[in-house]
Amino acid sequence: MITEHKIYLNAAEIAALWAAYMNDSVGVCTIASFISHIEDREIQSVLEFALSLSNNHLQKIISLFNEEQYPVPDGFQQEHDVITEAPRLFTDDFCLFYIQNMGKIGLEFYTTALSNAARLDICEYFTECLNESARLLNKATEIMLLKGTFIRAPFIPIPPKNEYVQKQSYMAGFFGQHRTLNVIEISNIYYNLIQNQLGRTLLMGFSQVAGSQKVRDYLVRGRDIADKHVEIFGSLLSKEFLPSASAWDTMPTTSTTTTFSDKLMMFHATSLIADGIAHYGRSLALSPRRDLAALYVRLTSEILNYAEDGANIMIDNGWLEQPPQASDRDRLASPQ
Repeated sequence: MITEHKIYLNAAEIAALWAAYMNDSVGVCTIASFISHIEDREIQSVLEFALSLSNNHLQKIISLFNEEQYPVPDGFQQEHDVITEAPRLFTDDFCLFYIQNMGKIGLEFYTTALSNAARLDICEYFTECLNESARLLNKATEIMLLKGTFIRAPFIPIPPKNEYVQKQSYMAGFFGQHRTLNVIEISNIYYNLIQNQLGRTLLMGFSQVAGSQKVRDYLVRGRDIADKHVEIFGSLLSKEFLPSASAWDTMPTTSTTTTFSDKLMMFHATSLIADGIAHYGRSLALSPRRDLAALYVRLTSEILNYAEDGANIMIDNGWLEQPPQASDRDRLASPQ
């Protein structure tokens, strides 16, 4: 579609491009650090593919912002936020697990970005990013399956027929007997368990190499919260005699040498928290059993408090880069 007038980026498009730039700049730093220590050639090929996607995204977003005369975010840079000579912090298997989960997060992010975009070139860009995220996820999943490190969601017996809810007790769960989990609830529990496993290992490694004691303590706290949530979600499945995926686990190395800047690790931690909050909210909406709904509310409250403390640390250190925001019309209308 060709128009005779210039179509400016709207707020939703700017928001998605700004957030994408921040996330890809973190991705470039993190993945480049991983690649410098990778020994497995198959895993290395997946990481290199992910790195090339992030680098291409950054160049495209810079070009878009420059065309619109919009300031490019500072984001993160390898020369400032990665210590290239630092020893290995994470294993090959964890690096692959990390990339596979970043592919999942990318799919969700770009789906939302595309659904809110209007300008044709931006729609095409996010469609391309969405397809690339799917390719990355599939590549990583394929290698995990080949290496036997992919933990599948639980299997259930095939039901003999379709059924309809007959009683209000379908939503019960606080007292006495309650129904077994349905597949939607199992799927969400499984996803949240896996994401917390990722967060637990990532924050465990980060806590070993943080420079500031305050940051170190914050990351340890996040590690412990993630570990507790893994146990909670695992127990929900175990009570139904379903496998809990807790068999997947790989620890960081014992390195305590600074690997990433505290700023990058804090941004990474808070980004995972935001993703966790979003998934808990979605799980809450899709879980009719009242005990599950109450659980998601409680867990969300816990990580909301944790997120606020993280934001305060970033503000105190001047690390929290502010997204573009609307004009303050009241201030503009007040006497100068």
